[in-house]
Amino acid sequence: MSISQQITAHGFAVLAPVLSDAECDTLAEQAARGASASGGTRKLMQHAWCRALAAKLRQHPLLSPLLTPDMVAVQCTYFEKSATRNWLVPLHQDLSIPVAHRVDHPSLGPWSEKEGALFVQPPSTLLQQLIAVRVHIDTCTANDGALRVLAGSHRLGMLDTEAAAAARQTHTEQVCTVARGGVLIMRPLLLHASSKSTGSSQRRVLHFLFGPAALPLGLAWQDAV
Repeated sequence: MSISQQITAHGFAVLAPVLSDAECDTLAEQAARGASASGGTRKLMQHAWCRALAAKLRQHPLLSPLLTPDMVAVQCTYFEKSATRNWLVPLHQDLSIPVAHRVDHPSLGPWSEKEGALFVQPPSTLLQQLIAVRVHIDTCTANDGALRVLAGSHRLGMLDTEAAAAARQTHTEQVCTVARGGVLIMRPLLLHASSKSTGSSQRRVLHFLFGPAALPLGLAWQDAV
């Protein structure tokens, strides 16, 4: 099954390393400089190194069939989980996107602000076109708070809390372990969660969001490359 077929059927795929150890070391330093005191940030796209990495991902032969020429990188979020910075994330879908300005339309909302940036929940038809590329700076095992996903749940559309919980009964949960420099690709509508780390290693991830260059309903991306 090709990567594209895996994404269509299961909503995610794990790829072998696309970055070297040396590249991961450099990214770790660059991401740490751009992170907040909490160890993470949603605002890395403003940095030249991050924009260069987005371009590199688009050109990689394993990713280029998915990241088509009409798609742009619109956000990069840095997550750092470790023994000292540890948290869990309940089962959820990623439903908000970063936009440049507010648009008054009944299909848009709720609106929110994060780190000074404006976010909105768009219609599911747009969310279905997005793809996330999670670059792992460190090896991520089941003990490192790896992402847990409900395979195929991206095909259920936008779900409320009750429907998301019910999906556990009909969809198989899989733990996404990823090698250092490896990539986890996923659809934002895929139900996913993560546990606290139980080990002593770091789990540092650069989470890129790619979407169509042109947005509907008068929306515009806050940043795109």
